[in-house]
Amino acid sequence: MAINQLKAGAALSYVLLGLNTIIGLLYTPFLLRMLGKSEYGLYSLAASVIAYLTVLDLGFGNAIIRYTAKFRAEGKKEEQYEMFGMFFLLYLGISAVAFIVAMALVWKVDAIFDANMTVGEVSRMRIILLLMAFNLAFTFPMSIWGSIITAYEDFVFQKLVNIARTILNPLVMIVLLYFGYKAIALVVVTTIFNVLTLNINHLYCKRKLRVKLYFRKFRWGFLKEVSIYSFWIFLNAIMDRIYWSSGQFILGIYQGTASVAVYAVAIQLKDMYFMFSTAISSVFLPRVTSMVTKGASENEISDLFIKTGRIQYLIMAFILVSFILFGQQFIALWAGPSYLEAYKIALIFFVPVTVPLIQNLGITILMARNQMKFRCVSYVIIAIGSLFLSVPLAKMYGGIGCAIATALALTLGQIIIMNIYYKRVIHLDIPRFWREIGKMSLTPIILGLLGYFILSQIGINSIITFLLSVLIFSLIYLAAVWRTGMNDYERDLFKAPIIKLISKI
Repeated sequence: MAINQLKAGAALSYVLLGLNTIIGLLYTPFLLRMLGKSEYGLYSLAASVIAYLTVLDLGFGNAIIRYTAKFRAEGKKEEQYEMFGMFFLLYLGISAVAFIVAMALVWKVDAIFDANMTVGEVSRMRIILLLMAFNLAFTFPMSIWGSIITAYEDFVFQKLVNIARTILNPLVMIVLLYFGYKAIALVVVTTIFNVLTLNINHLYCKRKLRVKLYFRKFRWGFLKEVSIYSFWIFLNAIMDRIYWSSGQFILGIYQGTASVAVYAVAIQLKDMYFMFSTAISSVFLPRVTSMVTKGASENEISDLFIKTGRIQYLIMAFILVSFILFGQQFIALWAGPSYLEAYKIALIFFVPVTVPLIQNLGITILMARNQMKFRCVSYVIIAIGSLFLSVPLAKMYGGIGCAIATALALTLGQIIIMNIYYKRVIHLDIPRFWREIGKMSLTPIILGLLGYFILSQIGINSIITFLLSVLIFSLIYLAAVWRTGMNDYERDLFKAPIIKLISKI
């Protein structure tokens, strides 16, 4: 049952990923044009400000998944329920703190952003922040149910709920945008769907999984153990916020909402890029935790790391090469010519971030082994350095300056330092990993150079030419990688669902 849930969860992750990609491609251009650059920048800026408060989760979400998987492997049901009760109380406290901090931001919004915003923009920013603050405060205590569902490896239900939300949310917003509603309506709709989703998770845990919350006693010793584990997840969350939210915040102060809007489009492209990689690794934390608890060998964990990395690289290399060749024309058609700078910003992100994306099962292994300390401390130090570097670069080069600061930090921390750490401390077979990736890279590099040369000769000046070029390149690329870049296991992995679907039909 667990194996079926794992396979179905990974499959539905890609269904969700496909929906998010399709909706992003079709809905975002409509959203950008209906909201306008200023209003979209305003919404993106408010979201980036509130995103900083999500770090108050303190890493407890991952801790719930890890310790629930551990207690289940050990057959300790009572301990699970006591832990759930403890975390629910903790989240109530966190929720109150988050709401108070958000209210302070609402009160001071004009002092922070007044220099580069109109009076109307400041007023709307205050309302949007207030609504987002309520959303966040409600989310903290109710998020425990989603973590429990993940820990129980009940991926099918969770993914189906997310799929429904992914489809319905933009449909409702399209109607409201058509009737003239703007960013505030976008936040209201998002809040409503979030509240519904969290309540559905709650009902599922109560009625299907029969989960209980015990408030018998507060286990301070266990909380200390969990807090040590969660602290490093918390630092990782701070690092993420510095990398991916600080740019919009800095640009909001020094450049204004139009610059924030362009940067936000690049961040959205980055998010899509991330999703293609994390769809696989996101379902592995309970399984890797179970492997570690049961004493799996370093070779077994290394094999899983390399196998998953190869599969992720097959996908990421195709997207990266395609974006390098066609990204500029895509953004011009998709978002509009005024957003063309987002191509350079996104590409500055894509190149260095590809390495940690194909190695993100390593983070899952660190979580399962409770060895997040070195990664989190080094990342936060480097991220703070990139934050200070972002300010002068943003003043001089706008969004591109912020992207350069982030890319330098990613290269130093997530590529150089972490690969040394994985090899020497975690004992993953990093040399073999890179030998495998190196052999797989020849075909993408050759096809990318050949494609660049041909496109520079013929040019792309219409939608038809663009679509035909993407289609022809994709067919040639996939055929070449199938023959030269994939092993038998990977070919079978991709063939199996197709053959199964055909046999059912």
